[in-house]
Amino acid sequence: MLLAAYLLGILLPGGARAQQPYLAQEPFAHTYSIVARDPNTGDLAVGVQSHWFSVGTAVSWAEAGVGAIATQSFTNKSFGPRGLALLRSGKTAQQTLDELLRTDEGRDVRQVAIVDSQGNVATHTGQKCVDMAGHQQGAQFSVQANMMLSDKVWPAMARAFEQNAQLPLPERVLAALDAAQAQGGDIRGRQSAALLVVRAKASDAPWDDRLVDLRVDDAAEPLKELRRLLQLQRAYDHMNAGDLAVEKNDMPAAVREYETAEKAFPNNLEMRYWHAITLANKGQVAEAKKLLLPIFRQEPNWRTLTERLPKAGLLTVSAAELRQILALK
Repeated sequence: MLLAAYLLGILLPGGARAQQPYLAQEPFAHTYSIVARDPNTGDLAVGVQSHWFSVGTAVSWAEAGVGAIATQSFTNKSFGPRGLALLRSGKTAQQTLDELLRTDEGRDVRQVAIVDSQGNVATHTGQKCVDMAGHQQGAQFSVQANMMLSDKVWPAMARAFEQNAQLPLPERVLAALDAAQAQGGDIRGRQSAALLVVRAKASDAPWDDRLVDLRVDDAAEPLKELRRLLQLQRAYDHMNAGDLAVEKNDMPAAVREYETAEKAFPNNLEMRYWHAITLANKGQVAEAKKLLLPIFRQEPNWRTLTERLPKAGLLTVSAAELRQILALK
């Protein structure tokens, strides 16, 4: 606690108290991040990595049809919800940033980046942010970093984001974060990372407006784990599409979606299982049994689940076929 107090300026050497324009409870989130708008889709994103626990809960803020904000260094969390409210009221990214900083006595130790729904960007790096610190803006994006090993970090992020324009927005953001780490990243190392992507426009189903919301709160290689989670989400997107096809009784489409998901993660029992159940419902019981046998052997609870599916209407085989499936050894 004494070290934290010293770093935050609460105590000076010898125990004297120091005046500070920021609060002790403000997260010590020194980090590198990117805010961006996809010019093709209009989607908005924030990506971040830091040597700090659960950095995504402090730095990343975004709202569909409104904007995206990264608030870091000595993080003022209120910049997230307050900034989004200002953007929602019609202010631009720069107007929003100006208003946030105008009322903040800790502006010199803040680092903030904002992209609005039109792609305007605004960035602030306080003059007292820990070196190496800086930012770089580009077309509808901004990269920013503080307490970095070198001043090559944020230029590398900008190049990577620009050079990967052919990728979907989440993958472009990850490319920028990877480029930062390749240049040494945070001088303290790495611990957590987050990726948040929202739709270009708010929908009538706001619970679906967050397209990606992934966090790695504590890991030896957080960016590697974040990429794995994104790939897993892509696979489960196909699983969800398969479920929707089942609801519509479009079994060929369901099989295609489940197969696509399974190819991405062939060792995932959940994906293999529902692929098999769809085959059984399509009348391909023999093929379904080939998939189900190793699943049942590896985890017997899937056999128990299978016995319960007919009651819910999720398995429509005959009683004789169900007995054959449950008898697999």
